[in-house]
Amino acid sequence: MEDFSKFESISPYSDAEAAEALGKVADHPFVSTVSKYFFPEKDSDFLKNLLKQIKSVDDFQILVMSRVVEWVLENTAHNFSYDGVNNILGLKGKFLALSNHRDIILDPAITQLVLYRNGIPMTEIAVGDNLLSNKFVEYLIRSNRMIKVVRGISARELYLSSQLLSEYIRLRITSGVSSIWLAQRQGRTKDGHDITEQGLLKMLDMSGKSDFLQNFKELNIIPMSISYEYEPCDILKAREILISRTQKYVKAHGEDLNSIMVGIKQQKGNIHLNIGEPLTEKEIADASLCDKNDRYQLIRHAVDIRVIQGYRLWKTNLMAYDIVKGTDRFVSNYTPEELAAFKEYVEKQLSTVEPELDRDELREIFLMIYANPVISKDSLSEN
Repeated sequence: MEDFSKFESISPYSDAEAAEALGKVADHPFVSTVSKYFFPEKDSDFLKNLLKQIKSVDDFQILVMSRVVEWVLENTAHNFSYDGVNNILGLKGKFLALSNHRDIILDPAITQLVLYRNGIPMTEIAVGDNLLSNKFVEYLIRSNRMIKVVRGISARELYLSSQLLSEYIRLRITSGVSSIWLAQRQGRTKDGHDITEQGLLKMLDMSGKSDFLQNFKELNIIPMSISYEYEPCDILKAREILISRTQKYVKAHGEDLNSIMVGIKQQKGNIHLNIGEPLTEKEIADASLCDKNDRYQLIRHAVDIRVIQGYRLWKTNLMAYDIVKGTDRFVSNYTPEELAAFKEYVEKQLSTVEPELDRDELREIFLMIYANPVISKDSLSEN
């Protein structure tokens, strides 16, 4: 049996640690408010009592988290669909899910629900330590199979941290202990244009003990793609992009937690999760024949193609494209009433941020968040 003690600083809680942490969370006064929100038909102490009964990580994910995600889908989504489960069922061993990232919590949480519904063991989830500033949030997240990704450190510290993370991910997969969910880039995609970071692929390769082909082959990489009809935190993303054009964007205290809550509560319309085909041995072998940086570029390209192919384009994407491009290319896909309603939604969202922000520029950024998936799909057909 593998020894994982060296990874204690970044690994999820054990069953005993989760039970202890969730027992502390149960006594937080905010729990009754959360309980009324997600379990309105139950007594206000329902969640508190449930948390105190938790004995394992599986208990927490099945009894609490899966029910919370089901509530989110039932109450903030019009319809939820998914496909590609057979791409996981056909694999031998554990896998690395490389996913686009649009919402801090929901992307991996929805993925876990799909796995649970299909009798597939849930993954561990790599998240930035910026979400762990609140102790009670840390208790919840690390009880939910969350791997800590350290950020905001020196170059030397980053190298050592990346080495540790890479080794942990590889060992969990190759030893058959757990699959891993990892975003294809650091942080959420803000502009609707999903690209895998080359540095992330280099990080994964750091722990390889064989040649390039074997190092990536043994990770069983499965690209995943989630598509929201109404992008979680769309106006907050547009605001950040606009401000970042003229100055360094500095997050306000509690901003990440606010984004989590907005993402959960915001109406999202239709949602689709696509589980792509695993990277093939031939794709990895072809990449291994290239020079070092070109190797990673080819792996990145293979992941990006599957992510973009997996997009479900909603009417919001098509309407935004026609508006920003000044065309009627997709006019047969939506009604004048739907277009008017979308434009009204855009203006309503713009009205929720500081009035001194340039409205024309903000509107263009906002619309591009929705239009970029269409442009990305177009780029695939052109190549």
